[in-house]
Amino acid sequence: GLPVQFLRCPSQRLLDRIVRRYCEVFDAGSVYMTHLTDKDRLRLLYTLSVNIYPIVLQIFPRAEGWPFSKYLGSCGRLFVSTSTDALASFNISGSDMAADLAYQLLQIIQNLSTNDLNYFFYFTSIDGATFGIFHDGRLFIRDTSKMGIIDKQQEKSMYEKKTEETDIFSCLSSDCPPTLSSCANITEKQNVILICKDLLPYLIAGKFPDSTQESIDKLLKDCSKNITNDLEARTFINELMEILRPWRTCDSRFAYRYPDCKYNRLIA
Repeated sequence: GLPVQFLRCPSQRLLDRIVRRYCEVFDAGSVYMTHLTDKDRLRLLYTLSVNIYPIVLQIFPRAEGWPFSKYLGSCGRLFVSTSTDALASFNISGSDMAADLAYQLLQIIQNLSTNDLNYFFYFTSIDGATFGIFHDGRLFIRDTSKMGIIDKQQEKSMYEKKTEETDIFSCLSSDCPPTLSSCANITEKQNVILICKDLLPYLIAGKFPDSTQESIDKLLKDCSKNITNDLEARTFINELMEILRPWRTCDSRFAYRYPDCKYNRLIA
């Protein structure tokens, strides 16, 4: 098997998506392996083992609303990308910028858990370089090395079984049980607790008037220490987004939502 965090909890549906959307082949789009030569298979396996990010960009493209950058090309460990800034570089930003980025971060965490395709993306660790910001102010995930994915359409019992490690391509002709029983125990609260501990305190600490800041600090403290289930995690996200929403200004610095935000505000 491949020692890749992203494929620790595979499903047949996810593997089919990888093969179907892998762009570096002559006949991309087929769910069958017949369009992959031996060289293509080796290239795909090598990319999966050394740098999963180009594969993620291909199977979950930005054009379909996923919070990743646009795939431009790759070769082994290297891939072509647009210039961006790390989220950590905005820790000293003003309240309006901090509120907007924190709001986007919460939206992304929500969408990683709840989306139309029923995939759950989880992080095992997060730091200030995990997320980046495009020139238009849009936040995205720029490091997937500590990210995994769970197919919510897969029966949980499949994730509870212990099986020997298997090469992922041998799973394409039949169901492929995951290799780790711990997959069944990974839940939405994991992502929320990570951002509460490692991102939000640095991004939105000391940025707002006392009454607002007190509410934020209380939520962050409760989040990192007291969240015990997914419902509490979702409640935290909704409450913090509600606090941050009025602090998101509408101007050209936030080009990804400007000038639409002017008209949306008038309608609201």
